[in-house]
Amino acid sequence: MAFDTFDEGIAPGGLRSKNEIKILICYLFNSVNDKMSQNLVVEAIRADELANFFEIVVAFEELVKDKNLLPGDMVDGEQTYVLSNDGKVIASQLETTLAHTVKQKSYDCALRLLSERKTARENFVDIVKTANGFEVKCRVSGGEMDLFSFVLYAPSFEQAEVIKKNFLSYPQTVYKTMLGLMTKDTENVGEALEEVYGTLI
Repeated sequence: MAFDTFDEGIAPGGLRSKNEIKILICYLFNSVNDKMSQNLVVEAIRADELANFFEIVVAFEELVKDKNLLPGDMVDGEQTYVLSNDGKVIASQLETTLAHTVKQKSYDCALRLLSERKTARENFVDIVKTANGFEVKCRVSGGEMDLFSFVLYAPSFEQAEVIKKNFLSYPQTVYKTMLGLMTKDTENVGEALEEVYGTLI
């Protein structure tokens, strides 16, 4: 395919054709079994510098204009999209023109972003400034009710941010650890600590 896009911010092996970018967007919608917004798709492709940011946005908007992508539900205040039949044809017939590494990187990134947003929806962290530092208020949601909540003191905002980041990295593990401690379920505590240890090595 002819190179007809800006190449600023594109890593070696990235996409430099408008049609390739459109094909990749259709491929993502056809492969990822979840609702995705324009922002998420743009970030998934841009994260590994697979294409120029401006060109991804333009390609996405053209797919919407041509009805290859159709509006879906609103999720977290963002419009999501679904692939039309024409879009599915593009994805199934032309995806072989894309390099496997490009498809895999964007696919993996999209799944990671979706997981992060799901975690953020279901688990909450508020950082509140106090006279002596910061309170980090963490909650594990069970849907219609909170399963677990706690407040930790942090002397600095930087430490509060570390607590927030680590909690959101494995909130269920934090819950499992505390539940195991309170019920004296040593096996459960051991499994939870192994999960944490495994994420740190």
